[in-house]
Amino acid sequence: MIINDKDIIGSLVAANYKTAEIFKKYGIDFCCGGNISIKKASAEYKVDKNALLAELNEVISKKDIESDLLLKLNPDALIDHIIEQHHSYIRQNTKNIPPYLEKLIKTHGANHTELKEVQRLFLEASKALNQHINEEEEKLFPLIKKLVTTYQKEGKTAYNEVREIKHTINKMLVDHDAEGERFRTISKLTNNYKLPKDGCNTYRVTLAKLEEFENNLHRHIHLENNILFHKAIEMAKKLVN
Repeated sequence: MIINDKDIIGSLVAANYKTAEIFKKYGIDFCCGGNISIKKASAEYKVDKNALLAELNEVISKKDIESDLLLKLNPDALIDHIIEQHHSYIRQNTKNIPPYLEKLIKTHGANHTELKEVQRLFLEASKALNQHINEEEEKLFPLIKKLVTTYQKEGKTAYNEVREIKHTINKMLVDHDAEGERFRTISKLTNNYKLPKDGCNTYRVTLAKLEEFENNLHRHIHLENNILFHKAIEMAKKLVN
C-alpha cells in the first residue's frame, strides 16, 4: 500500500494507528477532524505535503497488528473493547487525577497560575466525559448492538430506529469535538506537558498522567468516529425498510 494525498486521514489511522504519531507530530487532528484527505489537511494545517507523505509511507511499511484486529471487529465486539479499555479508563482517571492537580496548585500555583485553569478544564472534562460515556452505554451502544443482531439475522430495521442512531451519533460527535478542543487547550497551557524548570516529581507525574489521558482519549475518539460509527451507519443503510 502506498499512501497518496487523496487518502483520508481517519481511514489511514484506522488501518495503522502508528500513523497517528505522524499526524500528531504535525499538529493534525486525526480523531475529531479525521474525515479529510491528506491534501486538504496539508493545506489547512500548512504542512509540507511531500514530507508528510514520506513519513507516513515509512511508518506503514511496518504492520500494526492491533489496528488490523480492531478494524476487523464487528461493531458489537468493538463496543465491548471501547467500554473495557477506554470507558473504564475515564472512570478511573477522572477520580485519580484531580488530587494530583490540587496538590500541584498548592505547591506551584503561585508561580504557575495556569494550573488553576488546567484544573478547571480537567474537572469540566471529567463531568462531561462521564455523562457522555454513560449516554453511550445506556442509549447508543444498545441501539448499535440491536442493529448488529438484526443484520446477522438478515432482518430489517425501521427508518425511525436508523434516524435515532444517526441523531445520537451526531450528538456524540459534537461531544468529541468539544473534548478534543478542551484538551488542546490543556496541552497548550502546559507547553505540551513539558516539565518547567522549577517542576518537582509530583509536577512530572501529573503532567504525565494528563498526557496519557489525552492520548487515551484520542484513541477512544478515533475508534468511535473513524471505525464504530462508520460501520454502524453503513450497516443501518443496508437494513432500513
